[in-house]
Amino acid sequence: MDAEAPLIRQWRVPTNVPLAKLAGAVVLVALGLLFAEGDPVQLTVIGLVAAGLAGWALRDLLAPVRLAVDPAGVVVTQGFAGRRLLPWATVERITVDRRPRLGLTTEHLEIDAGESLHLFSRYDLGAAPDDVAEALQAARPT
Repeated sequence: MDAEAPLIRQWRVPTNVPLAKLAGAVVLVALGLLFAEGDPVQLTVIGLVAAGLAGWALRDLLAPVRLAVDPAGVVVTQGFAGRRLLPWATVERITVDRRPRLGLTTEHLEIDAGESLHLFSRYDLGAAPDDVAEALQAARPT
């Protein structure tokens, strides 16, 4: 391996996150079948919610890498499973947003690329947003 080859670092959804979403969809369907008592409206709503949860898990399985960095810039997910390169010249700010919600503090990595803002949680990155922000700042050319 060439010692001067650029390193590419990436952050991905932890494996347990899509598995938990799929398990939640299965539990939801089971509870719906158990308690809906044959009501077609309730079964339809439960089916739609479970399908949405399964689709969300499918996205995690098809595009697990949410964020990557290389000398050219930052690669983020776009759409359901697409990718988009944000050249370093377009990245204005990399910050971590902390907000109290329901007695807990949530943290999101924010990448401000001028016309677009990209948000990532710990569950998107598989790492603490602070650590990822530091790694991105270190990778950014001076």
